[in-house]
Amino acid sequence: MKEKKDLRIVFMGTPEFAVGQLDAIMEAGYNVVGVVTVPDRPAGRGKKLTPSAVKLYAESRNLPVLTPEKLRDEEFLTALKEWNADLFVVVAFRMLPRVVWGMPAMGTFNLHASLLPEYRGAAPINHAIINGEKKTGVTTFLLDEDIDTGLIINQASIDITDEDDFGTMYEKLMILGRGVTIDTIELLRTGSACPTPQVTDGSEHHASKIFKEDCLIDWNKKAGDVVNLIRGLSPIPCAYSILDAQGKPLNIKIYKAVVSDKTNDGTCGKILIEGRRMYVSAADYYVELLEIKPEGKKQMKAADFLNGFRF
Repeated sequence: MKEKKDLRIVFMGTPEFAVGQLDAIMEAGYNVVGVVTVPDRPAGRGKKLTPSAVKLYAESRNLPVLTPEKLRDEEFLTALKEWNADLFVVVAFRMLPRVVWGMPAMGTFNLHASLLPEYRGAAPINHAIINGEKKTGVTTFLLDEDIDTGLIINQASIDITDEDDFGTMYEKLMILGRGVTIDTIELLRTGSACPTPQVTDGSEHHASKIFKEDCLIDWNKKAGDVVNLIRGLSPIPCAYSILDAQGKPLNIKIYKAVVSDKTNDGTCGKILIEGRRMYVSAADYYVELLEIKPEGKKQMKAADFLNGFRF
């Protein structure tokens, strides 16, 4: 059994969620010998090349970084082998080929933001909230040939409250993942891990990537489903709607909304204004809009929007 300081770990990841786990590994005193992340990508209005959150963190801790375009590239594979890692830790990265995940002696594990086998795929946090789940969590599992199907090592769960949205759950799961990641490394380091197969029955939800068309609100759905969609996409990529404001199209993103006690009078997608409160009718009840972003304007409270917009 290797000591913590002698266990050679390579970390692979991209967004802020992954930074939380890399930071936990560093703070726990493990020997991270290198980091793999995506190449710098154009971002912002100026399309300036911007490094990933993981790369920025790695550079701040003076960690060696590889940014391959292709994971089967011979130059990359050679450099990766030279790090002589015992273990690869993967969080929010890319699907790895066997030639990569099969490299270290202790294997490669991934931290996924769901209670597998539920919500396999690219957007597990979003879909859990959109589907009205009351509980989610994180899972570590050994990588295999398929997406999110490997043997489970460790799991932890957390409640989803009615006030949670994608942003708050992202933060909560990132924090929850820190402990699960460290516990998983320890289980593997000490030889105490007992990986178990994922048991499925075909009823599991999937978490496919979110596209713009998935963000368009269907007001013919029940108010609870509409609000869950808004929560699951807030603050990014954000649900949106094109409403009829007295014959003029009102294109808005909606960040926060609640189900009201006002029942629908038969028309879906109709705006109702009462004082400084703004409602839109869904299939059963009206949805009250609380925080919105009209096209060409900044994000604001619906009440503030009504101050300058006359219906």
